[in-house]
Amino acid sequence: MVFNLPSLRKFEDKVKPGGTLIWESSIIKEEDGPTRTDITTYPLPAIKVATEDLKNVKVMNMVALGALVTVNGIVKKESIVRALHDTLPKRYHHLLPLNERAIEIGLTLIEK
Repeated sequence: MVFNLPSLRKFEDKVKPGGTLIWESSIIKEEDGPTRTDITTYPLPAIKVATEDLKNVKVMNMVALGALVTVNGIVKKESIVRALHDTLPKRYHHLLPLNERAIEIGLTLIEK
């Protein structure tokens, strides 16, 4: 998963053939996007969604996490939410609904 053009340029070649690359399409232009044909690539407007829809750029990573779950299915959304609840200090628990919403949106942004 890459979130800016320098990271795309640095890490695209490191993805194994047959691998997956999710790239931030809010700031990386389509014409500058991934060029490899031996990997599966997914554009993801995580920053745009976080800032425009959720009004908080800090949950961009949760949007991306939801998208990643859609791609690889390694963990369930409920497990992520439970882990957030268990690991976030209580003073941040008021942010749990926002983070859960960000994950839910991320789950819908990738078309397989």
